[in-house]
Amino acid sequence: MKERTRGFGVPDTVDPHHFVVTIPAGRSGDIVISEHYGVTASNDEPDVLIRCRLTRSAWRSIADECKRVLNDRLKEKKLKPSRWSAGDNPVERLLGKEICVLAWAVEAADPQTYPVAAAAWVGLKPEERWWLFRMADQGSGGAEDTDIGWRKAIRVGFTESPGPEEIRAKKKSKKRNIEGDLFSLPLFDEQGN
Repeated sequence: MKERTRGFGVPDTVDPHHFVVTIPAGRSGDIVISEHYGVTASNDEPDVLIRCRLTRSAWRSIADECKRVLNDRLKEKKLKPSRWSAGDNPVERLLGKEICVLAWAVEAADPQTYPVAAAAWVGLKPEERWWLFRMADQGSGGAEDTDIGWRKAIRVGFTESPGPEEIRAKKKSKKRNIEGDLFSLPLFDEQGN
């Protein structure tokens, strides 16, 4: 029997631990990503923790790529795909952690670097995204912790990563330099001095 889910893979059970991406209706208002601990919440912790607030332009730049990657993962597990809509969009717990990592990468970034960040995020394995989430969560996992600690490291690492074209160009350049120096030693000139 196929497991019943809501949104992006959230089990259709009583109050599961999951994330919610809240998209306000209309054209204004920030997108809010929050973690809902559900029945796993303890008395010492809040039931809901706001993880990130994104501007509309930052969200628009990553929303389609997030949806594609999340839906690919859901299809692998033979679960129903979903889409973003105005209001609350539930996201399975581990997928929500992955979205946070990309959201943290763009929240304080230059808008021109959004596509670079999305490409870097896509290039990571889920386990790598979970590890980055865990590292940032230790001291800077709340919405107010923008661009400090691991959150800043995620932004720099994702937005300052070279794109595929730059990587290919660097490899070609290194190869030419190695081939040019293959038969000479820099310590001696051509006369053998």
